[in-house]
Amino acid sequence: MNINTANAEELDKLLLGVGPDKAAKIIEYRQANGFFDTPEALSNVKGIGAATVEKNRERIQL
Repeated sequence: MNINTANAEELDKLLLGVGPDKAAKIIEYRQANGFFDTPEALSNVKGIGAATVEKNRERIQL
């Protein structure tokens, strides 16, 4: 899934360990800071850690 274009509902459903609150934070971060340039950049979102990025690496597209 492209984390730069997915909406909060899609992020919530498709990313493991990401519920509606974290999905909303991903959207807020993206709106404030622009597109993610690497999967690891997702860990800049409060509440998303390196472990969440790793378990979703196969699901993350840019």
